[in-house]
Amino acid sequence: MKFPTAQTLAQVAAILDCEFVGPADFQVLGMNEIHVVEPGDIVFVDHPKYYDKALESKASVVLINKKVACPEGKALLLSEDPFSDFNRLTRHFRPFVAAEAVIAPTARIGNNTLIQPNAFIGNHVQIGEGCVIYPNVAIYDHCVIGDRVTIHAGSVLGSDAFYYKKRPEGFDKLLSGGRVVIGDDVEIGALCTIDKGVTGDTTIKKGSKLDNQVHVGHDTLIGERCLIASQTGIAGCVVIGDEVTLWGQVGITSAVTIGHKAVVLAQSGISKSLEGGKTYFGSPAEESREKLKQLAHVKRIPEILKHLKEQ
Repeated sequence: MKFPTAQTLAQVAAILDCEFVGPADFQVLGMNEIHVVEPGDIVFVDHPKYYDKALESKASVVLINKKVACPEGKALLLSEDPFSDFNRLTRHFRPFVAAEAVIAPTARIGNNTLIQPNAFIGNHVQIGEGCVIYPNVAIYDHCVIGDRVTIHAGSVLGSDAFYYKKRPEGFDKLLSGGRVVIGDDVEIGALCTIDKGVTGDTTIKKGSKLDNQVHVGHDTLIGERCLIASQTGIAGCVVIGDEVTLWGQVGITSAVTIGHKAVVLAQSGISKSLEGGKTYFGSPAEESREKLKQLAHVKRIPEILKHLKEQ
């Protein structure tokens, strides 16, 4: 997430009321999570296991809960609770603004786009030309939708990321300040839910088609011309290549990559990255031929046991 205007290190430290290491006029352009961070961004880290990863990332500023040596060309923000302070920055730069109308005055809607009754279009939403938005669709603030996109009834775009930190008193939510970005010629079925990025974008590229009741987690990237069947659940930070097919009730854990033109058969569970150009099945998913051979062997177990007893 980029700030509306560039900030200085001293200005950001003043928002958080924290110490900083680096020049007071050090330029800060935005904030992001570690997997999407860019030069000019703030990244937060609150566990020693990830200190080096954060300090060596592309981030220009590291919001950290320990005094460490500052890498050359970077700056530090010293915080007792980086998770909470990251939320403070989200509240400051992307605050929640209550809706004043069913279609926000700040929304930009292209020519020949049809908005059916009872659809909600939030603040600063952009919708392209020739789209159809069916009844009871909710499009949260800052979503970006391309041309010739169809969104069927009851779908929600831009809901919060499912991202919590466990504390003694309960679960603490990481606030979402990102967006959902939908490419041209995408179709989204009824009752789909697409979470916005925590600080970046959840993206569905042009030509992809989602069936009814598909969930897409925060910061996930779905490539071009993908087919995703009903009741598929995709966790956060997943990368799906172009022309991938996911059949019904496929489940995908977070932070995996599925290569171009992969096919995943129904009710498969994906727990690790998959190469493109192959067909997969099962849970955990494996190449379908191998998995089907394994199932055939399993069916023979009673026969094998009976044979062993008879010997």
